[in-house]
Amino acid sequence: MEQGKKAKVLCLHGFRTSGNFLKKQISKWHPSIFQQFDMVFPDGIFPAGGKSEIDGIFPPPYFEWFQFNKEFTEYTNLDECISYLCDYMVKNGPFEGLLGFSQGKVLSDHPPIKFMVSISGSKFRDPSICNIAYKDPIKVKSVHFIGEKDWLKIPSEELASAFVDPLIIRHPQGHTVPRLDDASVKLLSEWSSNILEDLKNEDVNVTEALDSDESADVELAENNMVEQVAA
Repeated sequence: MEQGKKAKVLCLHGFRTSGNFLKKQISKWHPSIFQQFDMVFPDGIFPAGGKSEIDGIFPPPYFEWFQFNKEFTEYTNLDECISYLCDYMVKNGPFEGLLGFSQGKVLSDHPPIKFMVSISGSKFRDPSICNIAYKDPIKVKSVHFIGEKDWLKIPSEELASAFVDPLIIRHPQGHTVPRLDDASVKLLSEWSSNILEDLKNEDVNVTEALDSDESADVELAENNMVEQVAA
């Protein structure tokens, strides 16, 4: 992350909604949580192929990232979705983090994501994907919002278990971006503050390493000059 710039977070909306709708949903949260981040809300690449659950609640257009069967074991246009998002992240990044609601998640060749926020997310269930995506524990700092009444509660639990030391924030609601109580705001604020601190420390370490390399190059050049003069 360049000094003075906010860490970019790619925010991926749910099925048959839009970037603007997710932006509105996240605005329910206390502004202090993500005010130090640059939140980017793109739309899915495919127009909604059917009725949206937010029709009449939030204005269209609505979009999809990919399509899937009822069991969430077969996917259509997933490769196209991943390819598009990889390209988007390279052209508009770098992105330090990922926030996704439900369908909004991605496997990427983009430089490693440092953190992830999953809201009502779930693991892919296609074995050909699972064998790659979840072969090893995912060593990315993550927070997972899991709703007690969410129809994806169990898949959300499964996704969280794929990460190392995930922060799990539970709420009594269903498949939605929840309103946060004071305890959840405190947890998420502390988590995001720790992420920022880690990013700053990483920048310091990179700068020190570069300075060290430059000093070594200068010393080597000076030694070469001394040897040439002595010769």
